[in-house]
Amino acid sequence: MDTLNFLAQGFGIALTPTNLLIALIGTLIGTVVGLLPGLGPINGVALLIPVAFALGLPPESALILLAAVYLGCEYGGRISSILLNIPGEASTLMTTLDGYPMARKGLAGVALSLSAWSSFIGALIATCGMVLFAPLLAKWAIAFGPAEYFVLMVLAIVALAGMAGDKPMKTLVAALLGLFLSTIGIDANSGVYRFTFDSIHVADGIQFVVLVLGLFSVSEVLLLLEKTHQGQVAVKATGRMLFNFNEARRVFFINLRCGVGGFIIGVLPGAGATLASALAYMTEKRIAGSSGEFGKGDIRGLAAPETAIGASCCGAMVPMLTLGVPGSGTTAVMIGALTLYNITPGPLLFETQPDLVWSLIASLFVANVMLLVLNVPMIKVFTQILNVPNWSLAPAIAIITAIGTYAVHATTFDLLLMVAVGILGYILRKLDFPLSPLLLGFILGGLMEQNLRRALSISNGSLDILWHSGISQGIWAAVIVMLLLPALRIWRRRRQLKAAAA
Repeated sequence: MDTLNFLAQGFGIALTPTNLLIALIGTLIGTVVGLLPGLGPINGVALLIPVAFALGLPPESALILLAAVYLGCEYGGRISSILLNIPGEASTLMTTLDGYPMARKGLAGVALSLSAWSSFIGALIATCGMVLFAPLLAKWAIAFGPAEYFVLMVLAIVALAGMAGDKPMKTLVAALLGLFLSTIGIDANSGVYRFTFDSIHVADGIQFVVLVLGLFSVSEVLLLLEKTHQGQVAVKATGRMLFNFNEARRVFFINLRCGVGGFIIGVLPGAGATLASALAYMTEKRIAGSSGEFGKGDIRGLAAPETAIGASCCGAMVPMLTLGVPGSGTTAVMIGALTLYNITPGPLLFETQPDLVWSLIASLFVANVMLLVLNVPMIKVFTQILNVPNWSLAPAIAIITAIGTYAVHATTFDLLLMVAVGILGYILRKLDFPLSPLLLGFILGGLMEQNLRRALSISNGSLDILWHSGISQGIWAAVIVMLLLPALRIWRRRRQLKAAAA
């Protein structure tokens, strides 16, 4: 009963006219920022912190604004992912796999509306989970150390086989190339330059924005130009802008599974929406088996990562509020915002600042409803992007991409590197190599290396730490199952073929 009373007080604060207006402005700004490739929620929240402080907003209103921008950015990122095959940020990478093929089939409106609904369900599940289990889950998250995180990343890499389809070797090569690219730069421990060719510009490694915009945006521009030269035009969106009841029924249990799973992964400090969306997609692809057309416009392949993204974003608030540990890069920025108000997030925050905590939780409900109500009617406007001819769409994408890349470090080297990566991506796409495993290998490679080194430092170089805890052993068991499932499927297929021949 105390929890419900606190939540009611939170809604009393979040539903005041001022905070409702702040949440509305935040969701609109977040959607626009998320739509622009290369910016993402971290930049959106960081840009709004000085504005909130300068306007003299109380801490409750400031946190409501930042949370609304956070959720809005996550929604905006799916628009460019589905319509242009350009991930707005790392977490929406999995959205492109089936969202973009749906758009090319003329189902852009259905894809956008279904992704909005799935994200809403995921966020709703996660926010309810925050209300019920936040303190308990925070204690559980503490049990994850560097060794457990490393094994979790191994599981994610092994699960890449779920994206292989009929191209396992090409998927493996792409993932290994991504792992290699993640090693470029100065070794944080020894200070040794690795694969930099004495260039100071890559001393900090290849920036994620440069890689993702090069691989997806520049290569997409080259493909658009190729199609324009061949006389092809952009695919038109069909008249149906919303998903129907049968489609919602098909993804209902996927929404539930991925909402719970995304929330749990979001609670893990540092795991983030990228890992949640990848694991959700790969898990659902394995569950679908031969009945699925993942990668070709399957609505289940769109609903799974979108639900996980919405759930993990809200789940990332749990360690921020209960432990003072950021659950994602964006919540790390939000912790910095709290320090401006002399508020220290941690275990005592629920007791010392209950109005702040529960108004934030209530605002997550409000912001998600706002995003659904505001953006679904705008789907017809968004889909007009598909009606733009390739000859004018390609330079527009190129300009936005160049601005997004240059805005990170304001160096021309990043632009040149982006073009080089784009040419590589174009060649890989022409050779039918999947780009998503490459980017996931790049993202997870850095995390794997960091956590492996931390674990070995704790154990003085002993590898026993990697399977010492019960959590690690459970994840290793899942890794073994992941490795055995493809062999089991091949064996069963051969048995069926022999039986059919007999």
